[in-house]
Amino acid sequence: MNSIVIGSGFGGIAAALRLKKKGHKVTLVEKHPDLGGRARVFRKNGFTFDGGPTVITAPYLINELFQLFQKDPEDYIKLSPLKIWYQFIFEDKSKFNYSGNEIEMKNQIKKLNNEDVKGYEKLVNFTKKIFDKGFTELADVPFDKPFVMMQQLPSLLKLKSYKSVYSLVSSYVKNEKLRRMLSMHPLLVGGNPFTTTSIYGLILYLEKKWGIHYSMGGTGNIINGFEKLMKETGIEILKNSEVTKIISNNNKISAIQINNQKIIDADNVICNADPPAVYEKLLKERTNRSILFNWKKKRMEYSMGLFVYYFGTKKKYENVEHHTIKFGNKYKEHLDDIFDEKKLNSDISYYLHRPTATDSSMAPKDNDCFYVLVPVPNNQSGINWGIEGEKMKNLVINKMERDLMPDLKENIVEDFYLTPDYFENDLNTKFGSGFSIQPKFTQSAYFRFHNKSEIYDGLYFVGAGTHPGAGVPGVLSSAKVLDKIL
Repeated sequence: MNSIVIGSGFGGIAAALRLKKKGHKVTLVEKHPDLGGRARVFRKNGFTFDGGPTVITAPYLINELFQLFQKDPEDYIKLSPLKIWYQFIFEDKSKFNYSGNEIEMKNQIKKLNNEDVKGYEKLVNFTKKIFDKGFTELADVPFDKPFVMMQQLPSLLKLKSYKSVYSLVSSYVKNEKLRRMLSMHPLLVGGNPFTTTSIYGLILYLEKKWGIHYSMGGTGNIINGFEKLMKETGIEILKNSEVTKIISNNNKISAIQINNQKIIDADNVICNADPPAVYEKLLKERTNRSILFNWKKKRMEYSMGLFVYYFGTKKKYENVEHHTIKFGNKYKEHLDDIFDEKKLNSDISYYLHRPTATDSSMAPKDNDCFYVLVPVPNNQSGINWGIEGEKMKNLVINKMERDLMPDLKENIVEDFYLTPDYFENDLNTKFGSGFSIQPKFTQSAYFRFHNKSEIYDGLYFVGAGTHPGAGVPGVLSSAKVLDKIL
């Protein structure tokens, strides 16, 4: 069986390894000169910047790919658990250290609102029920038949899947700061906490179950470990090879074309690329004839875009934790602007990553390495990032200087930024969305793009746009779904 995997993000690599284990002849094709997709690495003058995912949860999903081939993951990667998972900072400068230490968590909650301690305990217990169903039971179940979804509806309704994550959290805790902290998880997978189905409340429990880890040397080191494993197991890797067409005979996939030239025959094509981009750019003819599928595709709502500013400093900011989440003054109004109004707002919230808090190898001696991620509207906004990019960079620097990093401007020695244009042009995501389609109930499981194509034989999908969704555990689980259907 000759299987071609397009794209080398976590989902594509996991798919390639699982198919190799099944005895397929596997070729992994990557547009860029390096592997990783959203998890690519940028290196500048001694600074190592992880391109994408930095919060590693459910490490067993990474480890089991090495174990498939009887390899010890520790020979390839080193995952280190973090003590403080996130430090939350509010506009009034108050801080909250979010961690797996339940005694410390409850002590901090008590200071905000004594009555919310019980509510928090009940919320955690409820998210365990969601986790048991939504993750343990369903994350790797194929949802390509309507009756599979119908079977699950009663239990999903019992778990209040019709509520949003914010509404679920608010039914247990009253303090607004706690509501923000405990409902922010959908933003890690491209969703608005006010519209994302409460099923994604399972992320709260998922973090508690396995903790939050950092990959020493950066997330890129996990990709390096996987690349080494793929070479050892005989997977062919083609870099600098952009798939410009997927060739089908009637509705059966037969080959791919690379860089408008070379044609490679295939029994199966597995796309780690964004599904709408695949259907619209690589498979135009037949896709356009499927009325029902086109209706489904047109009604999809896409995740927000991301502005990501990478910078290195000649000063060490020892008071900054590994992961910091800084909330702006407004929460719902700001998210409405991003998701619905599609306009920029200066009252931003941001996520700041400081890998040098854990791993000094990411920067030159006595220097610090960072990236700051700001949710922004996707490119349906029509924002001209050629003009707005520099303004956003300056806004972010000013906010960080005011909030937690004095004299930041004069200490930056290396920097660059990525906007939704990078996601649209370099990573081929529709509208430059950071996480493909939003994780709403009407876009979950059966209602997402299917792992097994609805209109082509031999075409499959893994990654953020298909079931179960975005985030490292989600995309790794999508390869387990593939394992069951191919």
